[in-house]
Amino acid sequence: MSFFDVVFYLFAAITVMAGMGVVLARNPVHAALFLVLAFCSCAGIWMLLEAEFLAITLILVYVGAVMVLFLFVVMMLDLNLVKLREGFWRWFPFGALIAGLMVFEMVWVLGSRQTADVTTAVVHAADYSNTKELGRLLYTQYVYPFEIAAVILLVAMVAAIALTLRRRQGVKTQNISEQVKAKKADRLRIVKMKSEPKQS
Repeated sequence: MSFFDVVFYLFAAITVMAGMGVVLARNPVHAALFLVLAFCSCAGIWMLLEAEFLAITLILVYVGAVMVLFLFVVMMLDLNLVKLREGFWRWFPFGALIAGLMVFEMVWVLGSRQTADVTTAVVHAADYSNTKELGRLLYTQYVYPFEIAAVILLVAMVAAIALTLRRRQGVKTQNISEQVKAKKADRLRIVKMKSEPKQS
């Protein structure tokens, strides 16, 4: 067994254990930290497969941004863990069925002849750039699907902003323009009062 295989199985074992920790952790913060560990080990596997751009993107986007935001939200909310655990055994058979189907699909794909025929990895030159190759494919062969995905993400972002900024009756909102246009005469009133004589 080569050093490459040892490192691969090490990262794979860490990923599987971290995934089980995400599912079985009772505390949502611990589950989020297990998910960070799973992302980091997946990035290590992608580095072994010479997908450096995807590995760095996984670390920067998911671990550096999404998971930090998720941790802040989980820690700021007062989550009732008892309510989160309700209905676990009721949905357990359905979850076990889905997990069994996923395992069957992975075994079926990895055990097929098309996957088994690929026994040798492609060896690239020392100056090979994974990022350059990915950019060339995105902007030449897959330019239309890439642009469609960008438009869909833009529409989703605009829709989320529109839903956030909609006005609802009976809810106090902050109007920045009205606050900026405020003048002293609108907020302050000077009242002149006669002084009272000092009582002896």
